[in-house]
Amino acid sequence: MRALQIDPRASFASVATALGLTETAVRRRYRRLLADGVIRVAGIVDPGALGQSKWLVRLRCRPGSVTAIADALARRVDVSWVAITAAEAEVTCPVPSRTAEQRDDLLGRRLARTAPVIDINASAMLRQFVGGRGHYWAALHGTLTPEEESRPGDGAPFVESPVVARDPITLTMPDEKMLELLASDGRAGLVDLAAVAGLTPGRASRRLQALLRRRVVHIDVEIAAVALGYRARANLWLRVHPPAVKTVGRALARQPEIAFAAAVTGPHNIHAVAHCRDLNELFEFTSDRLGSMTGLQSMEISPLLRHVKQSGTLLSGDRLVELS
Repeated sequence: MRALQIDPRASFASVATALGLTETAVRRRYRRLLADGVIRVAGIVDPGALGQSKWLVRLRCRPGSVTAIADALARRVDVSWVAITAAEAEVTCPVPSRTAEQRDDLLGRRLARTAPVIDINASAMLRQFVGGRGHYWAALHGTLTPEEESRPGDGAPFVESPVVARDPITLTMPDEKMLELLASDGRAGLVDLAAVAGLTPGRASRRLQALLRRRVVHIDVEIAAVALGYRARANLWLRVHPPAVKTVGRALARQPEIAFAAAVTGPHNIHAVAHCRDLNELFEFTSDRLGSMTGLQSMEISPLLRHVKQSGTLLSGDRLVELS
């Protein structure tokens, strides 16, 4: 799993060489992890590279209606993850719509007309400090030796950048076809990508590399956190003194418990997601390390009661399941 975090499309042969295993053993273990719902590799499109903004939405709902609303949101392809928080009275999700029409339809019409929704709070993402690819979650750091870490792939560090690209890319039909296949299998081979896109394998390879380089898509290694023992997950909403937003955001990005952190608009100017093994660890982390950060004015901790969808994948209990 750690080797795939470093290079999600690494061949089974190269992973086997790096870990001192046989290719057959690596292939068998990967298939078992897939079947058990512990891991999934998928291509995730970044709407920012297409010129679209990304939003975080908090919905306060009437008692008894949360599950139905969360399930309905999880079925939308333009909603990548959905979580139920606040004693089953709140749903949190992002709206990374590929088009302005998708975004406006969800935020301006469908949610506003949903009777069980009491209140909608939508915040635009301004700057992402960490997140968006499995490599950046540090839960498995230390699993491999330094030599093994360097062998499967590049393990490139996260590069902080504007959420919306200044020179957005326009996708072609072959691009769309390849992205559709990668969404279901991030390890799809070049022959298969070429076949669905109507290209030669060489052209498909060059186009895929261009899409990866321009950050249109990233290959995400999605891991069921609970399966690894991380049972206390929480949304963190921080109010930070404006001059300290960048400093605090970058400090959050260095914390192994933080899987995602971004500057946002609204009453809280930083949103983060924390993964801890239990509530005691969450308390120690938020009170000792986060609470002592210079510039932090206040912090709201909203534990995730149930994760309905993450990175385009539905969850059943604590396991990943295919989106049908």
